[in-house]
Amino acid sequence: MNKTVAILKRVLIEGMPKYCPTIETSNGKIRADVVLVKGHEERHPEGSFYLSWYDGPKQIRIAVGKEVSGALIARDRKRAERGAKNHGVEIVEKNGGGSPSLAYAVEQFLEETKLTGKPKTLSAYRTALGYFQESCHKVNIADIERRDLLKFSAFLRDEKDQAPRSVYNKFEIVMAFLKSNKIRGLVGKNDWPRYTEEEPETYEQEELDTLFAACDSQEKLWYEFFLMTGMREQEAMYTYWTDINIAHATVRVTHKPDRGWTPKQYKEREIPIPESLLQSLKTLKVNANKTCNLVFPTTGCKPKLDFLDCLKAVVKRTELDESNFWLHKFRATFATRHLQSGIDLRTVQSWLGHSDLESTLRYLKPARGAGMRDKVNLTWGAQQ
Repeated sequence: MNKTVAILKRVLIEGMPKYCPTIETSNGKIRADVVLVKGHEERHPEGSFYLSWYDGPKQIRIAVGKEVSGALIARDRKRAERGAKNHGVEIVEKNGGGSPSLAYAVEQFLEETKLTGKPKTLSAYRTALGYFQESCHKVNIADIERRDLLKFSAFLRDEKDQAPRSVYNKFEIVMAFLKSNKIRGLVGKNDWPRYTEEEPETYEQEELDTLFAACDSQEKLWYEFFLMTGMREQEAMYTYWTDINIAHATVRVTHKPDRGWTPKQYKEREIPIPESLLQSLKTLKVNANKTCNLVFPTTGCKPKLDFLDCLKAVVKRTELDESNFWLHKFRATFATRHLQSGIDLRTVQSWLGHSDLESTLRYLKPARGAGMRDKVNLTWGAQQ
């Protein structure tokens, strides 16, 4: 009986979703991208996996995600489960008021995330929950206990070779998943994985001078824009000309429903920009494609996706260390410089789009340089 549990794949056939049999190999695995369509093999990398079995005359299907590894684990669990049921062991199904299976709960959570979240968020959730299904062998979500979560942290660290911050982030996603299924209180604060909060790195003026000297006029504008607005990469990618207010010397981060993009935490904001950047943007606008609303478009009025690659290419023209350059470092430099120049925390928090003051405080770094050393020497000299 347990062998009747099969893995199907829901794919598009002539534009319509169909449940198609997967091809099982001699060692019990399946071919991820191949299904049977009317008896013939067809390649279908798209789609989700489902378990299928019969309860009497009724066919039952449950979603088990898009990862082959998760589908195989779910199939083997269900086969063992149905074998146990045949020997008088009571197994609670996902229906009838019982606990949902872990695989089904994951699939539902990801489906909801797809409707409400961003593609990047969905990808992170899918990866974390896929790893959790690899490490946790419980059939039903209600059977998950503290030990399973502790094993998950160790699994990420030892089996997946994840950095401490990555372990924490994936653990946090699993906790959010459990909370959404009304499962709380499994772990205490000392059970959470730990990581060291690294101090944000900022660019020194000498580095920026060397970088901008190696840029052409277009490249210089790109990276001055990042530096002088403190924008995240996607915020710069989706900046429209209508976001720039020439009269007030500001740029806004706004929702772009026509491109399916929203700001982080759905917060729009306004950022003041210096006169030098404003003049460069004015010049760019004069020569810009009037039919395209993006400030930094590519061919076909598409958002520019390779700011980082272009930055690395510029650095290669210099004698600077390429590993010391990345886009978020411009944002850190923006925040630190404004805080050190006396702009209050709340204002910088608003410019950065942070939801809490703690995130902004990370950029309140001690001032450095010759001027600060002179002040230190003067302080101690005055006490001698």
